[in-house]
Amino acid sequence: MLVTWISSLCKRLRIPVNCADSPSNCTFSLLSTHRDGPLQIGVSTSGKGCKLASRIRREIVSSLPPNLGQTCSLLGTLRTRLQSQDGVPTTLLSDGIDDDSEQSKSLNTLILDEEDYQTSKTRRMRWLTQICEYYPLSKLCQLSEKDISNLLEQYKLDEGYVSSGNEIAVPILPQRRGRITLVGSGPGDPELLTQAALRAINTADLVLADKLVPAEVLALIPRRTEVYIARKFPGNAERAQEELQSKGLAALQQGKKVIRLKQGDPYIFGRGGEEYLFFRQHGYEADVIPGLTSALTATALSNITATHRGVADQVLICTGTGRKGALPSPPEYVKSRTTVFLMALHRIEDLVSSLVGNGWPEDVPCAVVERASCKDQRVIRTRISDVAKAIEREGSRPPGLLVVGWGCNVLKEGKGEAWTVEEGCIST
Repeated sequence: MLVTWISSLCKRLRIPVNCADSPSNCTFSLLSTHRDGPLQIGVSTSGKGCKLASRIRREIVSSLPPNLGQTCSLLGTLRTRLQSQDGVPTTLLSDGIDDDSEQSKSLNTLILDEEDYQTSKTRRMRWLTQICEYYPLSKLCQLSEKDISNLLEQYKLDEGYVSSGNEIAVPILPQRRGRITLVGSGPGDPELLTQAALRAINTADLVLADKLVPAEVLALIPRRTEVYIARKFPGNAERAQEELQSKGLAALQQGKKVIRLKQGDPYIFGRGGEEYLFFRQHGYEADVIPGLTSALTATALSNITATHRGVADQVLICTGTGRKGALPSPPEYVKSRTTVFLMALHRIEDLVSSLVGNGWPEDVPCAVVERASCKDQRVIRTRISDVAKAIEREGSRPPGLLVVGWGCNVLKEGKGEAWTVEEGCIST
């Protein structure tokens, strides 16, 4: 073919060649480009999808604030004027000297003192980086010529600067207001995190986590991010909670983005409401990202239907541990209800006694679901009269919960044993 022959000839003569819709005959690819003054954005799919490249380019451009090209020009002007203000001769600027490269050392040009040059260069670059990296793009695009002049004046007078630790001045930027987000991490499996939760984790400055949050979820936190695990153990829960909230408040006052990472959902027996009120009392309105609560996911992941026509038409979620560790009042028995008890396995005998004493039949089926959704999930199926003995015999694998109700037998009926044990999660 003529196209192939021309392409081969160009390649042999080392002439760049591009042929539409024929990547194999090209030595370079054309970009789908966007130009806005000095700003240029190019997207290429290496000839695999020109229309797709065009769409990607449009998506990128539509996400950018207006006047970004003009902002590039202003920042370029600012950099040049900074160099001039620091005493870099105009002849050197026109000769190609740039803070992004080393000194130009062509003939008949002045060589600056290397130490002084590097000091001023580092100072300028750090100062400009503070502006380019930490100003929101929307704020950068609002800069005017007057703003540039004000910045130059501050730079010259060293006003509005703080020491960076090595005597290089950097600009004090407008204090970013701290932000607190209560994030539900789901029952345990990282794949059950919501996209919103993962996005919050990846952009946090500080993550405050419960010790029950699985290591697989904690492993998703970027290494640069500070992590604090609540030091909660029996008798220290209140003090640990106060310490955790104090650390979060201190970070907020420093303008940091704080994530309170909680097992399950923040508002299902997770102190989410208490934490929301605490931070609001100190001037910070918390955002909330819901999480899948184990109270409902544990049933689905262990072949228990929480509701079923003719068997269970309601679900009740209870806690087995009240304030200061007290046992809450037991709920009444309703045959058509599935009841889920959280934080109750450590005092299972007391819980069973209170239920039976409140009119619950001893033969009501139940299931203990431990480490729901994780690879080492375990389900113990029994009835309330035997559940305490089953836990004592099989041991504990926290965190766990207790599901009680006739819905426990809909998908899997008992086989006559006092209890059965199932290892592993059906979703893994």
